[in-house]
Amino acid sequence: MTSIPTPSFLSDPHKQHFIDGQWCGGDSGARVDTFNPADGQRLATLARGNHADVDRAVTAARRAFEGPWSRFNPAQRQQVIMRFAELFEKHFEELALLESLDMGSPLHTRLRPAKNGAVQNLLYYGSQARNISGETIPNSLPGNVTSMIIKAPVGVVGGVLAWNGPMFAQLNVIGPALATGCTVVLKPAEDASLAVLRTAELLMEAGLPPGVVNVVTGLGSEAGEALCSHGDVNRIAFTGSTATGRAIIRASAGNMKRLQLELGGKSPDIVFADADLDKAVPGVAMGVFNNTGQICFAGTRIFVQRAIEDEFVERLATFSRTLKVGDPLAKDTRLGPVISQRQLDQVLGYVEVGAREGAKLVAGGQRLGGELANGYFIEPTVFASVDNSMTIAREEIFGPVASVIPFDTIEEALALANATDYGLGSGVWSSNVTTVNRMMHGIQAGTVWVNCYGLLDAAVGFGGFKHSGYGWKGGPSQTEGFLYQKAVYINA
Repeated sequence: MTSIPTPSFLSDPHKQHFIDGQWCGGDSGARVDTFNPADGQRLATLARGNHADVDRAVTAARRAFEGPWSRFNPAQRQQVIMRFAELFEKHFEELALLESLDMGSPLHTRLRPAKNGAVQNLLYYGSQARNISGETIPNSLPGNVTSMIIKAPVGVVGGVLAWNGPMFAQLNVIGPALATGCTVVLKPAEDASLAVLRTAELLMEAGLPPGVVNVVTGLGSEAGEALCSHGDVNRIAFTGSTATGRAIIRASAGNMKRLQLELGGKSPDIVFADADLDKAVPGVAMGVFNNTGQICFAGTRIFVQRAIEDEFVERLATFSRTLKVGDPLAKDTRLGPVISQRQLDQVLGYVEVGAREGAKLVAGGQRLGGELANGYFIEPTVFASVDNSMTIAREEIFGPVASVIPFDTIEEALALANATDYGLGSGVWSSNVTTVNRMMHGIQAGTVWVNCYGLLDAAVGFGGFKHSGYGWKGGPSQTEGFLYQKAVYINA
């Protein structure tokens, strides 16, 4: 493995909660181990949060919301976000290294685009801090009555983060919360908490009052459940599985929490015969294999028009073999490990099921050995001759497994694309504007990428449909989700 100095943040690998502006131990004293997926070695231990820890963090968040943070005007909140953006950019390499060690994402191939995207995200929310407005509404009431709508922050927001990219995902909670005047309790995934904990320190350095952003680590079934069911949390932003999303919906009923849920996906990526294959093949491939397939909107159902099926499958398989799988810290690595032994077993299980159900394995499908044997590495995998009813075409694998499914007509492609419980992302590759127009209006998904895949911009946003959840990340809609509106009548 590549030798890179250990981040100073890991000089003490026994991490605590970050509550009310300071590090503090857990109520129970119990710990959770977190492992480096590249070598299987223990990386750090985390405080195992429980209901008492969550309650302490929520109390701190409520105190900050009603106290010092409530006195920050829009310009002052914007200034905090801008200072945080500068610090985030300054320390990005450190944060990226922590995340690479924690969850196995390749360090060097994503540094520049991820850095630019993260900073642009924060700059966008900085602009939103001074873009919140109400309206004066003409009324039909007798007398001299003025009526208006004003906006106010909802209060304490709970952010439950997934493990597949927490460094960036946390910004979609922190950014709109700071812009609107809300406060936050974050519960990062137990498999990948380190970059989130380090970010909490940077927020304090940016001038945030204690208690505005708190981090409680631990298990989803304990700390996560306690946060989602807490009676003094006003909004939950969750990224994770559809099953957990349903549990959060049930838990939210106690105090009618507002919810933003980004859940599972089984996204279609559709390649027509008139597509530019020089662009489509690598674009489609990385739509599946990026982040080792651990992306909620990964385009794992690849629909290919039958006239080009054989050529496309051959080129996709060839491209997949060029992708360097290995040490996440090495400069030429394109794919790192999956997050854990549990995830590796799940992915390999799906590979076995795909072959057993009759799909044709044309590339990959094996765990890597040799110097990578202690890590959770798997080859990028391509199945051809897949039917849309097969398990690998219906269930979210969350690993580097692509399923190529042939189709003949536009109508068939549209029907196959929508024949899923999910509706998160989708892709269309064609040079025909009529085809593109038909597909972009017909596909049932929160995002449609045309002749590209996976592009995201904070000003546009991202969200799901059907079992992929509801609510919006990014854009004015997300900012609105951290506010509630009130009507005001003034009788002069």
